[in-house]
Amino acid sequence: MTFTLPTPAQTFKIGTRGSPLALAQAHETRTRIMAHFDLPAEAFEIVVISTQGDRVLDRALKEIGGKGLFTREIEDQLLDGSIDIAVHSMKDMPVDQPEGLMLDCYLPRENPCDAFIHLDGGTLADLPSGSVVGTSSLRRKSQLLYKRPDLTVVEFRGNVQTRLKKLNDGVAAATFLAMAGLNRLNATDVPRTEISVDDMLPAVAQGAIGIERRCDDHRSGALLEALHHRETGERLAAERAFLAALDGSCETPIAGLATLDGGTLRLRGEILRTDGSEALFDEISGAVEDGAQLGRDLAARLLARAGDGFFDWK
Repeated sequence: MTFTLPTPAQTFKIGTRGSPLALAQAHETRTRIMAHFDLPAEAFEIVVISTQGDRVLDRALKEIGGKGLFTREIEDQLLDGSIDIAVHSMKDMPVDQPEGLMLDCYLPRENPCDAFIHLDGGTLADLPSGSVVGTSSLRRKSQLLYKRPDLTVVEFRGNVQTRLKKLNDGVAAATFLAMAGLNRLNATDVPRTEISVDDMLPAVAQGAIGIERRCDDHRSGALLEALHHRETGERLAAERAFLAALDGSCETPIAGLATLDGGTLRLRGEILRTDGSEALFDEISGAVEDGAQLGRDLAARLLARAGDGFFDWK
């Protein structure tokens, strides 16, 4: 199939949020396309789009609408042709997409683990009883309260720099960030301790970048096909099927991680009550090509164990 490559006269427009991390991910996408097709930076335009999730920082995500808050405005511009592709952190992506859009390109996944952030270093276990920890993630809040019910959790939103300032200001003693984001920002100055997935299972798709396009835009499809990382796609097929079967959103504390070992996929999953009073964990393994079904099967097993009332917070 032949298609027209971007040029400085006819640029390829990449839509993104405006945070430092979102911009880093958009630039990584541009760099990968440039390298594969030997194109100049001037053949691309990074289009910054403000989303409601970026603008409303004084309330929890569940109070203003959930995950779509970080994607809706970007997808609107993708649908009307203002941009050619949209670059997303996959952990922010709803499992359902608007009609006419598709996700069939993932970049190589970064470290999916969470990072414990404390200005003086140390680990979560080192925090004294009664300490205040900030997070905007219901998953992290629930996992934290399950392991450390003696701690207090407060709402904590904003980018890396904002959260560090809040720690300096004494709003909280510690917080969490994704290792992937810190690595992509090359934030070596941020004191962090990587948390093992055995101690805190990460959010579904954490560390993965997805690139969205219009279904009928075959030119963008051809450009992105060269970038797609098959193993990341296989892992996310299982994780997002697991999330979809649980009706996952920013109102549901759900964690999940798929790993590959040759032709075998292992999927670990966890659901929690929002107050941290109960956590249910299970895992499943099978053929890589059956990843989506494995995700649905694991969700069904956890739902069967949860029984009536487990999701009374929905």
